Amino acid sequence: MAAVASIGQAQSTEELEAVRVKFLGRRSRLAEIMKSLAQLPGEQRAEVGKRANQFKITLEAHLSSHREALTTGPRAAAALDVTLPGRTIPQGRLHPVTHMTEAVLACFLPMGFEIADGPELEFEYYNFDALNIPREHPSRESFDTFFVEAPSPQPQKGRLLLRSHTSPVQIRVMERRKPPLRIVVPGKVFRPDPLDAGHSFMFHQVEGLMVDERTSFADLKGVLEQFLVALFGSDTKTRFRPHFFPFTEPSAEVDIACSACRGGGCATCGQKGWVEIMGCGMVHPNVFKAVGYDPNKVQGFAFGLGVERIAMLKHGIKDIRLFFENDLRFLEPFSSY
Repeated sequence: MAAVASIGQAQSTEELEAVRVKFLGRRSRLAEIMKSLAQLPGEQRAEVGKRANQFKITLEAHLSSHREALTTGPRAAAALDVTLPGRTIPQGRLHPVTHMTEAVLACFLPMGFEIADGPELEFEYYNFDALNIPREHPSRESFDTFFVEAPSPQPQKGRLLLRSHTSPVQIRVMERRKPPLRIVVPGKVFRPDPLDAGHSFMFHQVEGLMVDERTSFADLKGVLEQFLVALFGSDTKTRFRPHFFPFTEPSAEVDIACSACRGGGCATCGQKGWVEIMGCGMVHPNVFKAVGYDPNKVQGFAFGLGVERIAMLKHGIKDIRLFFENDLRFLEPFSSY
C-alpha cells in the first residue's frame, strides 16, 4: 500500500505529518470518497464506507507506531547531541521580605519567644475594642481600615475587616492561655494607604508580647536593645521617645542612630541623626481586663515593627513598591540569601 510505504519512509515528525495530511486530511482522496458516499446505492455505499473506515484505522495505527519510533527510538536518540552543555534550571530563593521576617524572628527566639499566628480576616472586637481603641478613634473609620461588606458570623464581636495590625493575635493568645507569655507574631496587615515610595495598602509586621508577674519597662528596653544590636550590629545606638498608643501605657517610639551619618545628620534621616524604627510600651490595664487578666497581678510589654521598613533601612532601599513588583533586577541581588 502506497500510504503505508510513505509512512515508513518519513524521517521526521514533520514529514510524518505531511503524509497524514496527504492521505487523511480534509482534501485527501479518502475525504472525497467519504463525501461521495451519499450518491452511491445502498449496498455499494455500505461496502465502500466499510473499506474506507478500515483504511483509515489501519493508516492511523501505522502513523501512531511510526511517530512513537521517531520520538523515542534510535532515530530520536541520534538527534540528541550529548556533548552540548546542559540547561541550568533556575532555583528559587527567599523573597527579601520573607528573609527579613525570618531574620527578625531569629533574634527573638533565643530570648524565649515563640511564634504565634492569627487570621487576616478579623473581627472589629479583636482589632479595636479589646485593644482599648475607642469608638471615636480615626483608625476605625473606613478611610483607615478595610471593612468587609459581609454579615459577621459573630455579631457581638462587630464587623469583619482586614486586620490593620498584628496586635489582634495578642488578644487571641491571651484569651486562650495564662501568663507567663512570650510571643512574636509575624504576618500581613492591610490599610487603605495611597501607594507611594513609603506606603502600601498591604505590608508586613512583626508584633511582640511578653506578660509575667514582674515584667517591667527595663525588660522591654533590654529585649529591644538586644534585638536591634543583633540585627544592625554591635555599634547600634538606640533611644526611646515618649509616644501614645491606646493599647500601651506608657508608650514609646524607638529610634536608632542613622547608619548613613552615624547620628551626625544627613538627608537620609532628615538632618535628625536618628531614624524611627518601631513602637512599644507597657500593656494597658484595659487590655488585660478584656482578656480576663488581673492588671494588679500581671504586667507586660508589647512592641511592633514594619518588616519592609526594617529591610529598607538595612539595605538602603528607597521605595517600598520594589518589594511587590516582582522585578528580577531588584530581586536577584538577594538571591544569595
